[in-house]
Amino acid sequence: MKKTLVSALTTALVVGAASTTFAAANPFSDVPADHWAYDAVSQLAADGVIEGYGDTTFRGNQNITRYEMAQMIAKAMAKSDVSAADKALIDKLAAEFSDELNNLGVRVSNLERNADMVKWNGMARYTYTRDKYEGYGQEKKDKNNELLFRLEPTAEVNDHWHVKARLEAKTDLKSDQGNDGNVSLKRIWAQGDYNNFQVKLGKLPSTVNNTLVFDNPYSGAAVTFGKNLKATLEAGRAGTGEFGDTLKHKGTRGLITEKLLGEYDGISKTASYQGIGLAYNDGSKLTGRAGYQHFDWNIENADNDDVGIWSVGANYRFDKNVAFDASYAKSNRDLEDVGFDVKGDDSQDKSYAFELDYKGAQQQNVGTWGAWVAYRYLGALTSLKPTYDGIHEGYKGWEVGMNYTPFQNVVGTLRYGDTKNLADNDVKDKVFFGRIEVFF
Repeated sequence: MKKTLVSALTTALVVGAASTTFAAANPFSDVPADHWAYDAVSQLAADGVIEGYGDTTFRGNQNITRYEMAQMIAKAMAKSDVSAADKALIDKLAAEFSDELNNLGVRVSNLERNADMVKWNGMARYTYTRDKYEGYGQEKKDKNNELLFRLEPTAEVNDHWHVKARLEAKTDLKSDQGNDGNVSLKRIWAQGDYNNFQVKLGKLPSTVNNTLVFDNPYSGAAVTFGKNLKATLEAGRAGTGEFGDTLKHKGTRGLITEKLLGEYDGISKTASYQGIGLAYNDGSKLTGRAGYQHFDWNIENADNDDVGIWSVGANYRFDKNVAFDASYAKSNRDLEDVGFDVKGDDSQDKSYAFELDYKGAQQQNVGTWGAWVAYRYLGALTSLKPTYDGIHEGYKGWEVGMNYTPFQNVVGTLRYGDTKNLADNDVKDKVFFGRIEVFF
């Protein structure tokens, strides 16, 4: 009888205390199926940060309670060797489930769920590049010293919608000229995240094989849906102020003579754009991607003023340190089709890239480093604006590089490219690239 009374009193005290603690949300209620936390936890599980339930599985196909979600987050918070992106996801999850974590005895410090609706990330970056061109018995060196300051705010609208932007200011340290202190708005878009579905509206980055083909923002819309196999549809106006300057120099960047290309006929600075991409990632060692992108701009004296580019790619991770990536792209046009009088034999209607990576610098973890070796062939009418810094568009060659984190949130990168011009292999370019990035 005494034991029963003690048990009843204990239960009453526990329930009484819990009734005030759990007032904000019932910890045993299901997290809604379309809640953003599922995608966040799935990403952490794919990265090996969260192991899920006690049997090391994550049951992504069924709802879980807020209490179960908090248990997973607590385990993730105890880990220190995580990437900056994963750390940001963990912090966001901890803020959302702070009540449940407190009930588990996990202290969530400085996380106010509704106190800070706008988050700011930023970067200060110094870049040094030197191109050493050789050809036709001549030599030319082109040096650049650029200092860039970038801010990337994210504003929460509600549980599903955010507004994201990128602001930049830069200056040329060689001439002390650049944007003259002006800050330019590079990107701004509204993003809605739902269960296996995402929509973006505004001026946003393309995600269809952007490293090899087109790594510039476009103004328009994008829709992504799917889980392991994701499909993306993009449409809008691409490359405002970019295509004219970029295509004008295809095959002639840094050349000493005018021997490779004839008269430049003039290209519109904007193009209508449509893209479709497929990406497969089930958390295994092998991932794949494929896409098609269509650009249509006004070129004088050219009957074929649109370009369609097919691309495929794959990445295989041998273990946690070594990965190999391959990409290929093919255009339905060559340079002569779009108004260039090409003196060389190469139509430059294809691009491909192979890269072997070892480890990689992590901005949060001091002492981490990475190295890579790559071969890239960047045709002028397929790699319209690629990501690569060690090899320019219209060139082919080898690149080696490494990065290192000497201090937390400070990453240094070195690249060297030994390249040849696609239109004339007698024209060579040796690229030296150095960069220091400070994140905050």
